[in-house]
Amino acid sequence: MEASSLPAALELVVGGGAGLSPEKRAVLGSSLLLLQRDYRFERVWFWGCIQGVRGTYYIAEGLGPDRAAPRSRLYSLNCVDWSLLPPVTAEMVAQTEQLKGRFQGDPSFEYKYTEIKEEDAERLVEDSEEPTIKEEARLVATVEQIDKAVGIIPRGAFLKTPRGSVHENRNFEGLSLAEAKKLSSYFHFTVPVNLKNKTLLEKADLDPSTDFLDSLEHDIPQGSWTVQLEKGGTVVVLRSLLWLGLTFYHIPMTKQYGYIYFGTGEKNFDLPFML
Repeated sequence: MEASSLPAALELVVGGGAGLSPEKRAVLGSSLLLLQRDYRFERVWFWGCIQGVRGTYYIAEGLGPDRAAPRSRLYSLNCVDWSLLPPVTAEMVAQTEQLKGRFQGDPSFEYKYTEIKEEDAERLVEDSEEPTIKEEARLVATVEQIDKAVGIIPRGAFLKTPRGSVHENRNFEGLSLAEAKKLSSYFHFTVPVNLKNKTLLEKADLDPSTDFLDSLEHDIPQGSWTVQLEKGGTVVVLRSLLWLGLTFYHIPMTKQYGYIYFGTGEKNFDLPFML
């Protein structure tokens, strides 16, 4: 969610029951602008927050000219002081998938886990260490998982150049109301997986400059998204049932869209049994 339009955008997603206090909104409005200046980001997005037992992590993402490039992620415990998160690795994601339960709200908190590689186990026994992972690493991996699974954009909002870089489409004027109510009009803003499996006949109708991502219509399990019209039918709101707390909004025929997460950072593994 764009930092510059944060106050107005938050009003459009509070229907989900989550939000920020007026004090937090005011503090974020100024601190995110300072964050953009200090780190020299081209854009700053307020990603949302993950609520822990003893504290809450507020997450922001810094973007450069190429929107497909890895984003810089930062977290804060008070919306004022921001710390840069380390880049995510496949090992981090694999380790944190073993962790269950709520976040603590302390980045230095250490979790103990048992499933480790044999060579790592031998080294740890020699060093008399117990296998642990810091909550900061879990935070990085969880934000990455949520972004990959449910971070979405409307079709046509971004363009892919022949060189492979991705930029905002200045000619994008929003989806029509009819299109905005279809899951096929929204894309996952991450490396495509299903697109590579399409046949040449299916790819014939796609525009390579705009249809370079996976759409939501084939998400598994089916029914993991809800589409609703709110504010008198002027705003289309999508909510994820897989990662409860992720809300996306779009005002048809305008450039206004974005997503935000307010949750505990726990995946809803019971969803297949709920549908």
